[in-house]
Amino acid sequence: MSRTRQLLCVFYGLIALIALVATWSQNLLYFTGPDSAGFGQYVQDLKVNGAARSFTVDIGLFLLAGVALMLIEARKLGVRFVWVYVILSFAVAISVTFPLFLIAREIRLARAGGIGVGVELTLSDIIGLALVTGVVLAMCVFILV
Repeated sequence: MSRTRQLLCVFYGLIALIALVATWSQNLLYFTGPDSAGFGQYVQDLKVNGAARSFTVDIGLFLLAGVALMLIEARKLGVRFVWVYVILSFAVAISVTFPLFLIAREIRLARAGGIGVGVELTLSDIIGLALVTGVVLAMCVFILV
């Protein structure tokens, strides 16, 4: 596996881990905290105001596009158990399962040889990814604190 693919797998793994902790710490707090509510209230709270509705629709439509990509890539590359990733996207979080799928995809690409070999990120790609990462992480900290 190339160094770039290895670094991408580490990057995707870190995203999945951060997403798991960030989403489920809030889910557990919501369902077990002093003001705990059931799943029905959770769904109602997803549309409590315009900001919540916007994020809910945004994540939902991203999930739809992500699932389509996962299915197409899984069939093309022979990534197994793609429907497990899809089901866990609803049960855990798409922000956890999509990066995990991308790791599986990178491993399949590396094993396939020839496919996608030589894909290297440019300096501007790396800078752009670092900036996007910083913005997203800052947004997560702002939301969670």
